[in-house]
Amino acid sequence: MADNHTPPEVETDVLIIGAGGAGLRAAIAAASHESRVLVLCKSLLGKAHTVMAEGGMAAALANVSPLDSWKAHFADTMKGGKLINNWRMAELHAKEAPERVLELERWGAVFDRTNKGLIHQRPFGAHTYHRLAHIGDRTGLELIRTLQDRAIHESNVSVEMEVIVIRLLTNDGQVVGALGLSRIDGTFAVYRAKAVILATGGNGRIFRVTSNSWECTGDGTALAYWAGARLQDSEMVQFHPTGMVWPPGVKGLLVTEGVRGEGGLLRNSLGDRFMNNYDPERMELSARDVVARAINSEVVAGRGSPHGGVFLDISHQPADFIKHKLPSMYDQFLNLGDVDITRQPMEVAPTAHYQMGGIRVEAETGATEVRGLFAAGEVACGLHGANRLGGNSLSDLVVFGKRAGDAAADFAREGRLGPVSKGEVRDAIKSAKRPLQARRGENPFQIYSELQDVMAKHAPIIRNPRELQEGLGKVLELKERAQRAAATGSNGARFNPGWHAAIGLPSMMVNAEAIIRCALERRESRGAHARSDYPELSDEFAKVNFCISADGADMKVDAVATNPIPPELMEVINTKFSTDYVPQD
Repeated sequence: MADNHTPPEVETDVLIIGAGGAGLRAAIAAASHESRVLVLCKSLLGKAHTVMAEGGMAAALANVSPLDSWKAHFADTMKGGKLINNWRMAELHAKEAPERVLELERWGAVFDRTNKGLIHQRPFGAHTYHRLAHIGDRTGLELIRTLQDRAIHESNVSVEMEVIVIRLLTNDGQVVGALGLSRIDGTFAVYRAKAVILATGGNGRIFRVTSNSWECTGDGTALAYWAGARLQDSEMVQFHPTGMVWPPGVKGLLVTEGVRGEGGLLRNSLGDRFMNNYDPERMELSARDVVARAINSEVVAGRGSPHGGVFLDISHQPADFIKHKLPSMYDQFLNLGDVDITRQPMEVAPTAHYQMGGIRVEAETGATEVRGLFAAGEVACGLHGANRLGGNSLSDLVVFGKRAGDAAADFAREGRLGPVSKGEVRDAIKSAKRPLQARRGENPFQIYSELQDVMAKHAPIIRNPRELQEGLGKVLELKERAQRAAATGSNGARFNPGWHAAIGLPSMMVNAEAIIRCALERRESRGAHARSDYPELSDEFAKVNFCISADGADMKVDAVATNPIPPELMEVINTKFSTDYVPQD
């Protein structure tokens, strides 16, 4: 193994950590300003969690619903987020999403079409109009394919795969690069940069049942937190209403909201369309937080399916229609669950899916409160408030990925490569290697598993203060045990999963602790956050975001007032948009 006390240095103008939709769009934007761009991805290029956003990307193109507009999209987003969103982010997103979708079309994305040849748009939960541009139920995959193809043909964009970023490196309050570890051979490298963009996605793997892939351990939020940035709205964890529940090996695997968008019905074990009891107006197309809690309530009341969920049935639609509109869902259930969804209902239940919380950023630029550090996509906070509407994630990636890329390139143009502290690098490497060199200690996989159990039991869909407080104590215990994790696998430093798991534990602990601490402070039920002891919305917390910051070795929570919504935009939010139209299919 190389002498990792003096790791090699790689220089670039803009360093992007994460190669999903936000990271790739940021890379394309930064490259357009002639910046040298280096993208680091934890896994392989093209294998991003973006592909799990299957149903579509929300944009007010008005191709199917002629009455749609950016104002209606903005209003839906703000109301879905229970008005604690960053209103400026919601405004920019609603105004710019259509152009970002058309841009993808120009770059080769193959969208489904209306009879007139326009991009087709389907309905989705809590969207007033048919708004989701889609490619069957594989929209995220098409987005990644298109952006990847565009990015790799930019001469000043390079990519390094299977790199775990251990620490952001700072100098005098400014981020000057990052320390990375190659998963393949266990060697370290210092990546020096004039600007850094975090586009690392979410933290769903801290939950036992999740739609997230193995990479989603909250690395970006933890890296920003350790560098001095603030986190926001950590309590707002979205449980997607529909994940597979059987067989056990695929429990939590996402079942796209597109199934309900194409007419799928939710029924309990009695055959009742139970959403009539929770949202009789929007039924299956209610907001995700409402549907998830409704399913949870049906199961708790003893009206669940045999494997602990409810039934989602689209078999009343023609088989050819289902196979054309939902090809991935048809294949997924047939091959993994031996269920033919053209003939049989699916069993589904809520699954941890998305973090509305994340790094606090500026709306226009994605800049964090640490100079030189930017963030975009799921790792950044503000757009979604207390609950994300389905389809807003993909348009979020391209709208704010572009903005972060533009801003980082501007910052890099005016800056220079700052000095990297050899002591900081040495200490970070020493800490990272400790589990590998330990003769004995805690099993990192056991700690990982126990953390998932803690979050499932103590920070679920419906929370209570006793369980949250007990869960916080357990997370702090696990945090201490994680410092004693040992991974002496036979491969040594070369592709050692035990070592990688041990390295990832501190990030997971930051995310878990932040979620529980914020959940304890928000004494109300708002959006995705529900308290059994405070089941209603509270005026006291109606204009408050909870922010997390490091206070020495401790974690501090502060209540921060939301920015007042301008009167003209408040008028838009309060507008009753007409739905008296015929969809233009």
